Amino acid sequence: MKSNLRMAALVIAASAGLAAGGCSTWDNMSRADKGTVGGAVVGGAVGNAAGGGVLGTVGGAAVGGVVGREVAK
Repeated sequence: MKSNLRMAALVIAASAGLAAGGCSTWDNMSRADKGTVGGAVVGGAVGNAAGGGVLGTVGGAAVGGVVGREVAK
């Protein structure tokens, strides 16, 4: 259980770092794009904690990105 939480924290930190570093124009992004990034980060962490492994992380990020975009619209 502890390793799942550590992995989820690592995924969140890495995703947030990539999102922040890759988006030097964060202020110019639309609300929907920001929702996509946020949803993907949260979804990836939840998918990793729930399903574990690469498939759970990627699947969670994909679903989270879609949900985050729709909520932010």
